[in-house]
Amino acid sequence: MSTATSLAQTLQAVPYVDLKKYAGKWYEIASFPQSFQKGCNCTTAEYTVTDKGYVTVENRCNKDSVTGKPSYIKGKAFVDENSGNAKLKVQFFWPFKGKYWIIELADDYSYAVVGHPNKKYLWILSRTPVMNGTLYQQIISRVKEKGFDISKIKTTLQV
Repeated sequence: MSTATSLAQTLQAVPYVDLKKYAGKWYEIASFPQSFQKGCNCTTAEYTVTDKGYVTVENRCNKDSVTGKPSYIKGKAFVDENSGNAKLKVQFFWPFKGKYWIIELADDYSYAVVGHPNKKYLWILSRTPVMNGTLYQQIISRVKEKGFDISKIKTTLQV
């Protein structure tokens, strides 16, 4: 069995996501830095359920500082069948789609943790720009247990 296969089998998405409750604005609390987010501060994602069978994804950030130039990209997310809406494929540039797995979700949809089965992508999201420190540390511990390299996590500046 290859390493990639075993990693994909070990990461579990949550059993079910109510996309209407998941929709709305999320603040990025922390993430694994990615080249496509280089220099981003005050990062947010807004999800809108469409009647066309996909979710609109709008990502925003301020480049290089909290008051920097606004950056914006719009994409689409497609739900993987039989995933309870917890596994999506996000597309910002056709034909490329990235796996977006909701691996943790608060009962009240106040926070979410999104990862990729290869464990090279991770986002901790909250409905508010600031997350309770104890909750954040608990999430970090659980993410580490799931096999993510927590030394790569970088907190996101929010205002």
